[in-house]
Amino acid sequence: MTEFGYFLSCEEFTPDQLLDQARRAADAGFTRLAISDHFHPWNDAQGSSPFAWSMIGALSQTVDLPVTTLVTCPTTRLHPVITAQAAATSSVLLNDRFTLGVGTGEALNEHVLGDPWPRHAERADMLEEAVEVMRKLFTGELVNHQGRHYTVDNARLYTVPGTPPPVYVSGFGPNAAELAGRIADGFVLMGPEQELIDAFRQAGGSDKPVIGGLKVCWNTDRDKAIDTVHRLWPSEVLPGELGQILPTPAHFEQAGQLVTRDQVAENTPCGGDPDEHVTAIRTYIDAGFDEVYVGQIGPEQDAFFDNYRKTVLPALKA
Repeated sequence: MTEFGYFLSCEEFTPDQLLDQARRAADAGFTRLAISDHFHPWNDAQGSSPFAWSMIGALSQTVDLPVTTLVTCPTTRLHPVITAQAAATSSVLLNDRFTLGVGTGEALNEHVLGDPWPRHAERADMLEEAVEVMRKLFTGELVNHQGRHYTVDNARLYTVPGTPPPVYVSGFGPNAAELAGRIADGFVLMGPEQELIDAFRQAGGSDKPVIGGLKVCWNTDRDKAIDTVHRLWPSEVLPGELGQILPTPAHFEQAGQLVTRDQVAENTPCGGDPDEHVTAIRTYIDAGFDEVYVGQIGPEQDAFFDNYRKTVLPALKA
């Protein structure tokens, strides 16, 4: 049966707000949490960027829900050795209820150290090697590694969980889906794209979880909801690889000027009709998702959690 989690957006909310949302999510009946890992927000209107790993530590002391990163990039800004240490500690704090979601990242977050931004094929190769390195470190044994992209010299994690955290790989195309099926414990994608799920299954993911999520904007005034999404998250409907190659929030603001209100309304559940929210989430259930994470855009958090507790979640679980 599909589980429903709440998506914590580090791009839009402060640390205190994120912790408050986690508590409210647990009270509303969500059974899991996901958290983004960004250095920058997508645009200045979002205006936040707390360090995801600090937030995970705080979440472990705030709620009892499992936590998944959606997703972190363990290849450039964070070396896989450091990512492995962060993931292992997070898993210990969460009593083995942590899942490491990883992906090839975006230039927006990963170029900040001045490293070149490779093409996707090279980034995918880097991710595969990074996952290999992290799995070795999760054993708690001494690791030496000399690979194409990474060198590890006498590294050992002394704080490791009883069970290595699962590693889920994110993908937005057939090659990434194949990679996830081959090396990952699960597959992450943000839309119910059946062809990608099929590619993942055929590449070795036949019995592995598929997880993902969507953003919504609950507001009894549908026009206000659409305006909120259009102001804060036009990046959600940018086509192709723009989301991976644009380097700054200013560039996303420029690209976002091409996104219309109609496009936002067509791609994001907006307003206060529970049926619209239920219908959107059911498309993920029908596609075979094991976990679906829902994130509320904008300030109407009270109304969102109240209505999801009373109407949307009960309807999905019926």
